[in-house]
Amino acid sequence: MKKADLEAYRQRLMLLRARLCGDVSALAKSALHGAAEQGGAASSMPIHMAELGSEAFEQEFNLSVMETEEDAISSIDAALRRIEEETFGTCTGCEGTIPKMRLNAIPYAPMCVRCAEQEEAH
Repeated sequence: MKKADLEAYRQRLMLLRARLCGDVSALAKSALHGAAEQGGAASSMPIHMAELGSEAFEQEFNLSVMETEEDAISSIDAALRRIEEETFGTCTGCEGTIPKMRLNAIPYAPMCVRCAEQEEAH
């Protein structure tokens, strides 16, 4: 892959990483704020059981999104390492070339579509 292409992907990955880190930070603050409210003054306590369930669901949802985004950040970090090691764009499964169309859609993709499908099937 050309150096200009690698630099363009590196920039995209860095921007995506920064955005996801901001999202994770905001979700963590939201989860902490919700936990502080539940342990705080009685006036902030939900009155109905349904409200308690809604708050628990929202907190679980936020934690799930945080986990997914943290996984994406780890994948982005791995892609940035592959750029430094000059192996970016090479499938970690078959060692073939990952098509640019796939890298444009998922710039941190470590595998070609065929290998990714095979891994998901197992």
